[in-house]
Amino acid sequence: MASQAVSSPNPEVSNLATPVNSTGIIKSFISNLPVYRNGLSAQRRGLEVGMAHGYLLIGPFTMLGPLRHTDQAYLAGLGGAIGLVVILTACLSLYTSTNPGPPLASVAAPTAPANLNNQKGWSEFTSAFLIGGVGGAAVGYLLLANIPVLSSFSILSAG
Repeated sequence: MASQAVSSPNPEVSNLATPVNSTGIIKSFISNLPVYRNGLSAQRRGLEVGMAHGYLLIGPFTMLGPLRHTDQAYLAGLGGAIGLVVILTACLSLYTSTNPGPPLASVAAPTAPANLNNQKGWSEFTSAFLIGGVGGAAVGYLLLANIPVLSSFSILSAG
């Protein structure tokens, strides 16, 4: 029996089903991400994605930045995270200005959100991304800066 090759008229657009991207677990995980979750507005999608980015970016900037061994490490991490969120927002704004078309369906996410099919939806996503990113970085900063206070609670201490 000869093996059958999967071909597409345009190989840059093709999306092959592999054990990684077509299993039920992966499809369930991707469909629960904020960008693909059903019933969310573009603002809510942008807010959730921005909060996750801002919250997670402060750690590397704080722990690996040039001021990591100083008293200003947390503040420098906050500044770096907010700076990167602003750069990412500028990139999203540039993408929005190109008037993007509807996203292509893929194996893992067959239905794209309808509110990200036009320039207005992407603009709402972008503005909410900035607010969520700065807010997520601020929450991360507050948690890092108050580690001594938080560790004094008996529920968080190890003994």
